[in-house]
Amino acid sequence: MIQVGIVGATGYAGQELVRLLVQHPECQVKYITSRSYIDQRFSAVYGNFVKIVEDKCIEKEMIELAKEVDVLFIALPHGIASANISKELLKHAKVIDLGADYRIKDIKVYDEWYKTEHKSAELLEEAVYGLCELKRDEIKGKQLIANPGCYTTCSILSLFPLVKEGLIDNSSIIVDAKSGVSGAGRSLDIGTHYTECNESIKAYKIAAHRHTPEIEQELSIAAGEEIVINFTPHLVPMNRGILVTAYANLKKSASYQEVREVFEKYYKDEQFIRLLPEGIYPETKWVKGSNYCDINFKIDKRTNRIIVMGTIDNVFKGAAGQAVQNMNILFNLPEKTGIDYIPMFPV
Repeated sequence: MIQVGIVGATGYAGQELVRLLVQHPECQVKYITSRSYIDQRFSAVYGNFVKIVEDKCIEKEMIELAKEVDVLFIALPHGIASANISKELLKHAKVIDLGADYRIKDIKVYDEWYKTEHKSAELLEEAVYGLCELKRDEIKGKQLIANPGCYTTCSILSLFPLVKEGLIDNSSIIVDAKSGVSGAGRSLDIGTHYTECNESIKAYKIAAHRHTPEIEQELSIAAGEEIVINFTPHLVPMNRGILVTAYANLKKSASYQEVREVFEKYYKDEQFIRLLPEGIYPETKWVKGSNYCDINFKIDKRTNRIIVMGTIDNVFKGAAGQAVQNMNILFNLPEKTGIDYIPMFPV
């Protein structure tokens, strides 16, 4: 059995990790940590775990946890992982970081967008960006995985085939994304109080969201040239889900079937990417509680633009589910192990 430690288990992504890993047939959750709920039973924080996970939350140094587990999941805000992860720690355990500290390869870009000193920049080169469908060969055998962000996962998967095959003008990419409130985390904030966000939709962090350089980095790698995008996130009054609608100019006219073949080239054999039938477009309700990413597109012949839509569950494929998928790759397990759930409906 793979011995697992979960750091930051009482956030939304952390509790989803607990939910998935206690049901994983090859795992034993040995430690769950929380600074906010030390010595409290996990089931007292999340009532869905009553009689399932009765362990108490502990606080323990990451290096000490690493000595007792095979893999350490870190579900904490940016800046904390980089201050605690070291080459010494990585000798003891593999690390899957759900935060942003190891996603951005250029330390200057990280400093600019996150306004935090990176405490272990020497590890950036050995960290692998864990977007499983695109990076699985790089993930295998590594010690440090940077689990992608939720907006990023959906945006990159939606656009990757077009960028990789050179079908679009890369300078014309616009990403319009909408997320459920769980994407803001569990900490109290006036903007996510019920009366503040219910019956309303708003754009936020316009031209300033920290997932922007992450999307640009990975699309630039795919294209072999620097890509700069417009990215605008929106908050919508639902619990889970992300819908990305991306726009770009086609370099030349193309039929739906021609573009469809490009998407199928990369995704037809992917367990968790569903290319929907022509004329059927992604909806967040059909992926909730699952590791699936649904994708489709429409070609606007009048403007010669392509409109690509993708959707994921931000807590599952956008965080915990993808982290478990990364673990499965690291330990040579079938990728679907422990995350092969049919989306739940209604929810």
